[in-house]
Amino acid sequence: MTTNRSRHTILAAGSAVATSWALLAPTGAAAKDTTGDAPPGPDVTVLARHADFTDDITMSIRRSLDGGPTQVLNLRDPGHIVVARVELAPGAAFPWHTHPGPVVISVAEGDLVYQQSTDCRKRDYGPQDALVDPGDIVHTAGNDGDVPTVLYATFYDVPADGAPTIPADRQDGWCEANVVTGRTAL
Repeated sequence: MTTNRSRHTILAAGSAVATSWALLAPTGAAAKDTTGDAPPGPDVTVLARHADFTDDITMSIRRSLDGGPTQVLNLRDPGHIVVARVELAPGAAFPWHTHPGPVVISVAEGDLVYQQSTDCRKRDYGPQDALVDPGDIVHTAGNDGDVPTVLYATFYDVPADGAPTIPADRQDGWCEANVVTGRTAL
């Protein structure tokens, strides 16, 4: 840890779990299913688009899922951040995706169920819980409750001309059912 706090920021997030959502359009609009066959997608509002640190910033994020091995993410230049507010209606879920860099998330209202493709375990998070998504693990998340879920997220290392999420095509061996609906995720 550095003693020069004005030039370095170190973020340690132990026992956190990855989750996020797909910002599918440059305007921050979210994907919504209008066929009536599937629950709606997330409603995304981009609050700050591609801001960059003017100071020399480094970041170290520590993440341990369910008390397992600690994953350490060292970012030399965590700049190019995007900040978003996301609302998930009851039954809404994110498609499978990754991110260009880590995401720090706060659940402000409601509940969130997170599921990653590597272990298919459903993890529940409620109001005032914070999560860390390392970016490189394919995952989905959704609202299986009866009230809307509101999340705030800061995406790091988003390319200046890129999106904060990367859609992932479903692969054999991934979880059999969607985290919220029980149907195969798209």
